[in-house]
Amino acid sequence: MKKYLFFILTIFGLNLMAQNRPESYNYQRGLEAMQNEKTEEALEYFNKDVKEDPKNGYSYSWIAMLRNHTEEYGKALTAADLAIKYLPKKDVEYVIFAYTTRANVYLNLEDTIKAIADYTTAIKTDPEKTSLYENRAQIYYEQKKYDLADADYQKMIDLEPGGTMGYMGKGRNANAQKKWDEAIGHFSYVTKLAKDYPSAYSFRAESYLGQKKWNEATDDLITALNLNWDSKALHLLSEIKEPALTTMIAKMKVQAAKSPNDIKWPYILGGIYEQHNKLEEALKAYTDANSKDPSPLIYYRIAQCQVELGYYPDALSSIESAINMDSTDVDFLSYKANIYYEMGKPELAISEWDKIINLNPDYSWGYYRRGWFKQLIGHYEDAIEDLSMAIVLDPTYTYSYSSRGDTYQKLGKRELAEADYYKIIEIEDAPEKYECIQYAYQGLGQYDKAMAAMDSIIARDTTDAGSYYDAACVYCRMGKTSEALKFLSKALELGYKRFAHIDRDFDMDPIRNTDEFKRLIEKYKTEPKASGHVNTSTTDETVSEIPFVKENGVYRVQCKVNGLPLHFVFDTGASDVTLSLVEANFMMKNGYLSGNDVIGSQRFIDANGDVSVGTIINIKDVTFGDFNLNNVRATVVRNQRAPLLLGQSVLGRLGKIEIDNPGRVLKIRHQETVNY
Repeated sequence: MKKYLFFILTIFGLNLMAQNRPESYNYQRGLEAMQNEKTEEALEYFNKDVKEDPKNGYSYSWIAMLRNHTEEYGKALTAADLAIKYLPKKDVEYVIFAYTTRANVYLNLEDTIKAIADYTTAIKTDPEKTSLYENRAQIYYEQKKYDLADADYQKMIDLEPGGTMGYMGKGRNANAQKKWDEAIGHFSYVTKLAKDYPSAYSFRAESYLGQKKWNEATDDLITALNLNWDSKALHLLSEIKEPALTTMIAKMKVQAAKSPNDIKWPYILGGIYEQHNKLEEALKAYTDANSKDPSPLIYYRIAQCQVELGYYPDALSSIESAINMDSTDVDFLSYKANIYYEMGKPELAISEWDKIINLNPDYSWGYYRRGWFKQLIGHYEDAIEDLSMAIVLDPTYTYSYSSRGDTYQKLGKRELAEADYYKIIEIEDAPEKYECIQYAYQGLGQYDKAMAAMDSIIARDTTDAGSYYDAACVYCRMGKTSEALKFLSKALELGYKRFAHIDRDFDMDPIRNTDEFKRLIEKYKTEPKASGHVNTSTTDETVSEIPFVKENGVYRVQCKVNGLPLHFVFDTGASDVTLSLVEANFMMKNGYLSGNDVIGSQRFIDANGDVSVGTIINIKDVTFGDFNLNNVRATVVRNQRAPLLLGQSVLGRLGKIEIDNPGRVLKIRHQETVNY
């Protein structure tokens, strides 16, 4: 990772080696601390420096930047003012740094007028600096002042005709105004200036989608994704609908066939299928992606699909696999608790939340979920304790008030319940903020407002099964059982499958014993089943010992790569497996690699912060010690003398690693899966 100081220097163009800048001990130590990403230490040195020299604008400028970074905006603003006051006006670089830092503080304080004024002053200080126009144009864009933003982008073009960002900015402005042809013109010019710039294609795809030119749009999305995991392209994929959807899926499958070892295409296909509720197809695509390069995130996606399909034992196995690979991710741990609840085992779900909260005692949503589960099984006092903690940690999350209000109602504490309901109405003060306000109005006896709020929520997305289920709950609470059954029927028809929750939801009590309710449940409910994709399993811990040789401070491990005996450098600090160009060429010429094993290229940063381009290959088989791994991604480094590195992309799949120097062995503790 690039050092923090290097990042700042890149952004602001600062030159620390210029003459006539401070050479005091505290100032220099402050810069060193920043370079080592020690924010508090850097602040301490810079503050000592200004105590010794209260007119040192240079230290004030860094204090302002660091205080802004730590969200101490008052202190940041004071330091920026002093930096601007005391910096020598001839040091243009630092004067601009101070003004732009203060502008960023103002932006965080939502004072765009003063932020624009500071950028304008910075531009007057150095009218040739294109980044200043770009930053000011961004503010104008967010304010929908497209003419002013265009003027700044045009100035960037005038200053740097070969640059891309001015044209990209004007194209984005045109897209925002639905001037599709104008936007396409700008983005097309960028593709000529820089044909490997993915955003030009993804933003142009947005223009083509606006014109309903599905073929052109999908071609551009494929190009953008081929170049990179472009965020704009991925966002557009999440919104794409027919008839472009079918075209997009077909082209994705072509890419997957052309690059059979590339994880990208099946993973993105899985996301598209999941987005459109084609869950069996999504499950197949994710499983394909995982076979190429197992990932905790993909196991998580697989588990979510399996839950939606009712494959609860398989989902539990999948999320366990994700947790075994990354036991620190709260999302994985939380989802395991939710799976237990969907399986009708709320006590086990609560037990999982106990573990999560012990690890993350300030996790507000964890207290809410545990409190909600306790409420549903009748542990009301414990539920109120958890829900109150959730509110303390996040006083804006209205569902915590709703659940606590309902629990107070169950305990006959009407005044406390009403206070929570009024708090929801205070927070959700506009229709676009409505989440659970319908329950608040119902709890207060304001039924007309409850129904109107529910109608407003459904109108936002008439395909959302959860909204119809909420409507069924609200109408049950109001005693309108026939309407409640109609909304429940619609929810189930749209795919609402949380039957374990329906079984325990006290909102359903007014209709639970009706014949129509029983017919609906019988029609739509399926028993938890195994999908055949993942077997239910248990795990046993085993310890493997692998001999190593230590040479020049590095650990070398004997291995075989596609059957070729080699030695890896065992490097826990490296992210990937890397091979030198010499080794890769030898393997290709002697049949250990083939053209089909080549995936593509990527940019990466080495320990010195240098960016290189490497070829990505798929290694079908890596063997060392007791381990045999299939489909390992590796980077071929364009350095003839680069060592063969065994990095975290493999080590993360093994388990806990200990280095036994006296015994000259690596001890790897790993979970061995036993299927049954």
